[in-house]
Amino acid sequence: MSDRSRYPGYDVLAKRGTPSWDEPTRRAIDKRLHVLSAARFLTAAEWAVADALCRRILPQGEAGETVPLAALLDAKLLADHGDGFREADMPYMREAWRAGLAALDAEAKARHDGRSFAAISCDDQDSLLATMQKGLLSGAHWCGLDAQKFFERRVLVDVPALYYGHPKAWSEIGFGGPASPRGYVRLEGDRRDPWEATEAVSGHEDAARQLNQRVV
Repeated sequence: MSDRSRYPGYDVLAKRGTPSWDEPTRRAIDKRLHVLSAARFLTAAEWAVADALCRRILPQGEAGETVPLAALLDAKLLADHGDGFREADMPYMREAWRAGLAALDAEAKARHDGRSFAAISCDDQDSLLATMQKGLLSGAHWCGLDAQKFFERRVLVDVPALYYGHPKAWSEIGFGGPASPRGYVRLEGDRRDPWEATEAVSGHEDAARQLNQRVV
């Protein structure tokens, strides 16, 4: 974990063999850590757009430390883990993602000499996404899907949730993982259980690091 972390020295996965996690918890976390990095629901073209989109919504650091967002999105769509409801003015989750990725790619090709969304520069990707966020994209590419609603209700809902639902992101925010079997007792503000990470105070990062390396 980077020394720039607000929780230096903390690695949530160090809890694996401790009383903090039981066997069902370990199995659930292992499943997230070993998600297959290959398209199973999405086509290869859709995967490329989804991967580029996720990288712009949540830019990450070095490849070895990244959360595999495209793979997690593909797994979510494959398993058909929806929201439990569908808004009347939006397609169902799977259809919304398929239509949105296709439309975003078509918009990129129309604006950038036939180059796909994954092939244009990061700045051009950001510009196109900002246009979508402002509700300024429409037309035949979108097949009746509202581009702004797709951005707000699918992209901004699904991608951050996939990121922060992954163990690699938990150390970044000092989260101890599922509350099973130990649970959390001190629920009031500014209080923490002994098995939770300590947030660093400026000038005292080493003290926080020493405490966090002992958290189990």
